[in-house]
Amino acid sequence: MSVCALCAADGGAVLWSDAVLRVVLVDEPDYPGFTRVIWNAHVREMTDLVPGDRARLMQAVWDVEAVQRRLLRPDKVNLASLGNQVPHLHWHVIPRYVDDRHFPAPVWAQPRTGDEAAARRRQAAARALLGSYREALAARLKR
Repeated sequence: MSVCALCAADGGAVLWSDAVLRVVLVDEPDYPGFTRVIWNAHVREMTDLVPGDRARLMQAVWDVEAVQRRLLRPDKVNLASLGNQVPHLHWHVIPRYVDDRHFPAPVWAQPRTGDEAAARRRQAAARALLGSYREALAARLKR
């Protein structure tokens, strides 16, 4: 049996954590603010959690989305819980913009061509907000 990648490592730069979950920034240069909410224990599916834990995990996902919307101002936020390659319960919270490489398709789709200069300017602006993003997430999640 192989080692679970999300049990063996954080899965990104930890922005916030507690005893049951962690919120990490994913290293995706085209998608500054791409965040994962990861259940710490090795659990495969949402229905493996008791209802209170499910609610806690989803509240964290919604809190991340709310902070992204307020600070990063995306055109859309994508929520995904695929887990096909890493069968460890986690949610992707991805700020999306009409000028990103894949919009309106999922970030895992074939990229499209577009105004690269505009996309790079917007990515730089989003990256400049990541310190504030971390602080806002910590404030919202610790309650």
